[in-house]
Amino acid sequence: MNFGGKLFHLAGTSNNGLLDWYFDPLPTNCVASWVCDGSKQSGKKNLAVFYRSCSFNCLFCQNWHFRETNIKRARKISADGLADVVDDETFCVCYFGGDPSTQVVHAINASKIILRKRNDVRICWETNGNMNKKFLEVAVKLSLESGGCIKFDIKAYNENLNIALCGVSNRRTLENFEFACRFISQRPEPPLVVASTLVIPGYIDAEEVYQIAKFIAQFDKNIPYSLLAFYPQFYLCDLPVTSKQLMRECVDAAISGGLKRVYIGNVHLLI
Repeated sequence: MNFGGKLFHLAGTSNNGLLDWYFDPLPTNCVASWVCDGSKQSGKKNLAVFYRSCSFNCLFCQNWHFRETNIKRARKISADGLADVVDDETFCVCYFGGDPSTQVVHAINASKIILRKRNDVRICWETNGNMNKKFLEVAVKLSLESGGCIKFDIKAYNENLNIALCGVSNRRTLENFEFACRFISQRPEPPLVVASTLVIPGYIDAEEVYQIAKFIAQFDKNIPYSLLAFYPQFYLCDLPVTSKQLMRECVDAAISGGLKRVYIGNVHLLI
């Protein structure tokens, strides 16, 4: 938080995380579950780590409730404390939020401790990709070595549209996505890099999805791409749910853009 022109870490130190965590029984509703072995791990579980902070300010935020948290009462946990939560039934750890990019040092420290204790736990990320590249490289390598993935939530391809919807340019997201794709050849399967886009009526249409897909396909046509149905939330609560017709158009557009693995992530919301 900005106090008098200086930045202060609300958890006191980067070794503490402002977060919630919980266990999610596998198979789970993870956006990347359709290309992950975790979907076959009955009896195992995912440690879901929800960071209560974000570098984007999306008008359609699906997890906006974390913004209402009383900071003084928010849960703080050290990297060691989070690592201690992992048990013998933990198959993977997924950092999301909010976004893990804003507390990436904490997530990296916790991951390193976890992997020292258990070398069979997968480290995964769901992120807007808006982080310093040196931290991204560490995050990608942790996923690469552990069998996990990094899922980029590409909100839009058009920079002005991204600024209008999220308050931030998407240049760093797209640059970081390209950087992460350089590691794909080191482990093609299970997929290291995964992408997703929320299909928002009136904003993110087939043309926008086509541009995103074409961008992704230039690095690897086999990168899994999930299209997600929009549900009215936060400041865009007056919009309709994504229609089946719009989603079909977007799926066709993603394939036309060159991608071979396109999936609808939450088909049950379509109208």
